[in-house]
Amino acid sequence: MAMGAADVVPGVSGGTVAFITGIYFRLLGAIAAVPSAAFSDLLRGRLRRFWNQIDGTFLVVLLTGIVASIATLANIITWALETYPVALWSFFFGLILASVWHVWGQMNAPSRWLVIPVGVGAAFAWWVTTLSAGQVDPGALIFFLSGAVAICAMILPGLSGSFILLVLGMYTPVLAAVRELDLAIIGLFMAGCVLGLLSFARLLGFALRKAHDTVLAVLTGFMIGALNRVWPWQEVLGWRTDSSGARVPLEQVSVSPIRYAEVSGEPAQVPVALVAVALGLGVVLAGEWFAGRSARAEAVTGEG
Repeated sequence: MAMGAADVVPGVSGGTVAFITGIYFRLLGAIAAVPSAAFSDLLRGRLRRFWNQIDGTFLVVLLTGIVASIATLANIITWALETYPVALWSFFFGLILASVWHVWGQMNAPSRWLVIPVGVGAAFAWWVTTLSAGQVDPGALIFFLSGAVAICAMILPGLSGSFILLVLGMYTPVLAAVRELDLAIIGLFMAGCVLGLLSFARLLGFALRKAHDTVLAVLTGFMIGALNRVWPWQEVLGWRTDSSGARVPLEQVSVSPIRYAEVSGEPAQVPVALVAVALGLGVVLAGEWFAGRSARAEAVTGEG
């Protein structure tokens, strides 16, 4: 459910949440196993073996949580972004900031030269966050392709699938389809997601096996660069009207709290922001503490 909630917000990645909760590598492995298991087991009627190969129960439970979260929280998160933007963005900023440290700690042998892939990843993600929101005429093929592209970003920590949809001009149409339960549009989008997910997960899994620390360094850079998008104080440089007739920001840049108060006419709410950042940091640290405690308990049980 946390992954679903993150994927609704432009700038926050469900992949980051997967890393925080310790399921990222299991998720990649399960997804990557689907194509080969389908040919070797499913088509031959070995359903139980197929289910075990793809970690089916795990995937179904995870997907159910994501879908339920998107369906139930889409309106709530949209409301919170409009009503309490500084507090919500600050919380996500703290969440991602702590995740940078978390992902770096997953490396097998950290070294100084890994600063290079971190810098490359950060520069790329920063550049992505500066792109202006696009505007397209959504058709069936566009919904399908948008799903394929966005899902790749959704499973990469630091790159937000929702923000990619925003850049493509498809964020509002997709969110509207979810709100209205337009099953035809949702089906097209999900079909694109399945295609993109199955192909990209295998590629990413292969890269992690061959160059584990380098890939994690790039992912760390992605999250550092993504901090620009979730900075709580943004100045809107232009507006546009989306396909539903709503007025949405065309381009935003990160500014200081003082500048934000000047251009927006709203209070900067720095104390609120600091509390929200601390809360985001605390969520990740608490998750790590509970995960470590669980691992130690399992180790003791195994030894017994």
